[in-house]
Amino acid sequence: MSARAAGPALLVLEDGRTFHGEAYGATGETFGEAVFNTGMTGYQETLTDPSYHRQVVVMTAPHIGNTGVNDEDSESSRIWVAGYVVRDPARVPSNWRSQRSLDEELRTQGVVGISGIDTRALTRHLRERGAMRVGISTIETDPSALLARVMASTAMAGAELASEVSTREAYVVPAISTGSTDGARPLRVAALDLGIKTMTPHRMAERGVEVHVLPATSTLEEVLALQPDGLFFSNGPGDPAATTHQVELLQGALAQGLPYFGICFGNQLFGRALGFDTYKLTYGHRGINQPVMDRTTGKVEVTAHNHGFAVRWPDGIPLDDRVQTPYGVASVSHVCLNDDVVEGLELRTPEGALKSFSVQYHPEAAAGPHDAAYLFDRFVQLMESSTTEGAR
Repeated sequence: MSARAAGPALLVLEDGRTFHGEAYGATGETFGEAVFNTGMTGYQETLTDPSYHRQVVVMTAPHIGNTGVNDEDSESSRIWVAGYVVRDPARVPSNWRSQRSLDEELRTQGVVGISGIDTRALTRHLRERGAMRVGISTIETDPSALLARVMASTAMAGAELASEVSTREAYVVPAISTGSTDGARPLRVAALDLGIKTMTPHRMAERGVEVHVLPATSTLEEVLALQPDGLFFSNGPGDPAATTHQVELLQGALAQGLPYFGICFGNQLFGRALGFDTYKLTYGHRGINQPVMDRTTGKVEVTAHNHGFAVRWPDGIPLDDRVQTPYGVASVSHVCLNDDVVEGLELRTPEGALKSFSVQYHPEAAAGPHDAAYLFDRFVQLMESSTTEGAR
């Protein structure tokens, strides 16, 4: 299906920077935090990632939509971005799996976007000034009027959003058979949905793990009632400093000795549970090309990122040092090679045995890369060793 004729659209950042382009997707008006994504592939996975809730995503790759949209690659049941910004949208999708155009999908789901603007200039502006509030409108022609509404919109800092994107009802992703014939039940994980992506429980299920996905509001008692072998916290949107209930739940689980694995938002909440602060990055890490070193092995991974906050390692303590916490000895396991941001944490016993860990990036990465898939194996091994020691 060819693209429809587009009318004018207006984009205004909270510092007054203005871009004029063409409507892309639904008509109307939208507001959110302007962020940019450097991935050249995986736009459908990006759009349906709940971590982008209340964010307007600027794609740095100039040509978007050429493979259309299908019903298999979405990471959730809907598009979550507040708005979408592209330079050169495909006029006609061309892929054997395509079922409809991206423009059609954005219109169907009511996502307001803009195309035909200089996304390189916009990205450079955000890199220099930082992520900020933005408005996109296909009905407003006066930049000053749209700017006034941008300034009245809600900022990301201080926002608790996990409860807005989480599942309302618990559900189970069954383990995929691993060929075992000993009759033992599969490993069981309680996964708190803070904005979980479809591929995450699948990555565990394909390793023989039964995943119980729980609402973000679940209590420690509800988690322990499942008799899980491990606890998992997913990715998700919002400010980790505003997310207190889940931190208290995690602290209770760590006190019980339950093995834990967290991804992205789950890494930030792990840091806060251990007593560390979190902070907002200037423009965040979003894309599928971020180099991260696993300091436990010395290997460098090319990883997928989507986060605007990070864990702050205590001032005056080198990244190589360990910190004693009420739950064990904490250390930095992964670090971003672009800017030294903490990308992973480990919790060990005084004797050095691994108890829990987390990473800031996305080892499930449906659109790639898959360098970090071993972390799911590490979680399985951690649960198996804990089970052997009688924790099950």
